[in-house]
Amino acid sequence: MKCSIGWEAYKIPESSFVQPTKTDKETVNPMSDFETDTLLELVGEKRDCLLRINAMGIKQAELIEQENMTALLDILAAKQRLLLQLQRIEKGLDPFRSQDPDKRKWRSPEYRQSCADKLQECETVLAEIISREKGSEDELVRRRDSAAVRLQGAHTAGIARGAYSTIKQDTNSQIDLSSDK
Repeated sequence: MKCSIGWEAYKIPESSFVQPTKTDKETVNPMSDFETDTLLELVGEKRDCLLRINAMGIKQAELIEQENMTALLDILAAKQRLLLQLQRIEKGLDPFRSQDPDKRKWRSPEYRQSCADKLQECETVLAEIISREKGSEDELVRRRDSAAVRLQGAHTAGIARGAYSTIKQDTNSQIDLSSDK
């Protein structure tokens, strides 16, 4: 079933909306034979979520450049939902944080390597996200400051115009009653 709340107008892919995570479906059982299957799945979900956040960050930067604040707010709202999903995934990963990685039982060395590769990709994508977010923030601050300078200039011009209008009105309303004769 398609969502019909208008997101299509901003070309936000449906994959950007909150997806159920392993923690939503079932409780993580670190005592299972291969609890690392759950770990691998959660790390994959984390990577996918970070990739969607990264894609939205690219769109966010474009919207800032275009000064399309309405669409930007929609992107930020969608990103917020993805950040909440990322928090749930991180919560699902909590039971694994206290474990010694060398003592985990893996289904195969390939599974372990796959998990390591996904974690490395998560770190790389997260670094890209942080860098892009900082650039977007800097650009928004620059544009805000520029708008403030323009508004101040318009305000000063309005004051000057008002002062000239007052002077002009004063000279036009005087009647010269003196006679040269």
